[in-house]
Amino acid sequence: MVNHPFLSLNAGIDMPQVGLGVWKTPPEKTTSIVRYALNAGYLAVDTASIYGNEEGVGEALVDRPEIFLTTKLWNADQGFDSTLRAFEESARKLRRDVIDLYLIHWPVPKKHLYVETWRAMIRLRDEGRVRAIGVSNFTAEQITALIAETGTTPAINQIELHPEFQQHSLRDFHKQHGILTEAWSPLGQGQTLSNPVIEAIAKKHERTAAQIIIRWHIQNQFVVIPKSVTPSRLDENLAVFDFRLDGEDMAAIGRLDRANGRIGPDPMTADF
Repeated sequence: MVNHPFLSLNAGIDMPQVGLGVWKTPPEKTTSIVRYALNAGYLAVDTASIYGNEEGVGEALVDRPEIFLTTKLWNADQGFDSTLRAFEESARKLRRDVIDLYLIHWPVPKKHLYVETWRAMIRLRDEGRVRAIGVSNFTAEQITALIAETGTTPAINQIELHPEFQQHSLRDFHKQHGILTEAWSPLGQGQTLSNPVIEAIAKKHERTAAQIIIRWHIQNQFVVIPKSVTPSRLDENLAVFDFRLDGEDMAAIGRLDRANGRIGPDPMTADF
């Protein structure tokens, strides 16, 4: 039995701190991979409309309403009415009347639609279709605009975050506003696994590099959603609750942060 830690959202609900991400998981393999993860002890799954695998996730989660489910609104669907329509389509594919957490996937500032989109998310929450609402890849300025325009603070901001791109100022902003930080690409898309500092800490604890990085996320109070389609790695990524990194380890990983460490798109310029 896996002893999961949970984190509290400002919406008044708790979510598992470690979940399964299914970005780039092939649709035809999604159901079997998610089912394996559930049997291994995962309690949360993170998908998105653009991933093309919501139906596979939904099939795997039939009769598993206790599994915390996140999905995301794609950029092309931003706008008030189109957000409501897109949500219904995602809910249909996921076979759930109520989604635990619904996120705006990217701000796409050129469209100037994210505040209008946020108003639709608020309606979905108020109607009981979504338990909590949040954003992904938003800057502090964009979140400030959402709060100023609507009075509603996102429950979470899912951002690129890993040892070589630690986003300290945005994390500080989240803390000030009671917003949870969730990490996508928590392993730096695999690039960080071969870092000598990580390798040395892994050897010290007799763990894998991935387990060290996931543990770093956990001890920083981030929600973390590592992805894998390999059963052994799915098991490995969840075997992180029975050891702790010490202060020296955390400080060493803290020094890996790089100003140019971003791997994914820049939210201020991403337009897709």
